[in-house]
Amino acid sequence: MPHLKGDLTSMDFASFFANYGLIILLVVLLIFMFWSSRRRMQKQKAEQESKARQTIPGAEVLMQGGLYGTIVEFDPDNLDQPAVVEIAPGVEIRVHSQAILRVVNPTEGTVTEDEFIEAEESHEEYVEGVAGGYISSISDDHARAEEQKKSATEPDSDTGSKPQA
Repeated sequence: MPHLKGDLTSMDFASFFANYGLIILLVVLLIFMFWSSRRRMQKQKAEQESKARQTIPGAEVLMQGGLYGTIVEFDPDNLDQPAVVEIAPGVEIRVHSQAILRVVNPTEGTVTEDEFIEAEESHEEYVEGVAGGYISSISDDHARAEEQKKSATEPDSDTGSKPQA
């Protein structure tokens, strides 16, 4: 009888997959489709953010029409506002911001507005730190090092030749 029981369980699995296998396969495919589309959307969003960071005045861009140009004016916060692109010296055109296909030659050494604001904030903190005595300037550090060298090389009459801490 155990042999018959094994046949019944294998038949139960076979009939279960015959009845519900297609439904299980469809559910697995739907889950995979949702997962892959979400992943693709996240990847596209990251690429758009990267393009928006590189699209600054002075960057050379390729537009969807095949024209190359240099960004003159672009607002990454308001994509409905047209971008101004210079396609030849003195020839500026206004295009939809999404017509910029990709940044061909990002500007190097150009400071973006966010970097400028961050530098301004850190500069103000630096000035306040120096004024408060919390931060010393490089020239102060060099002068202090020179004083320590002189005091280390000149023996004190009170301490003899003991090194100072």
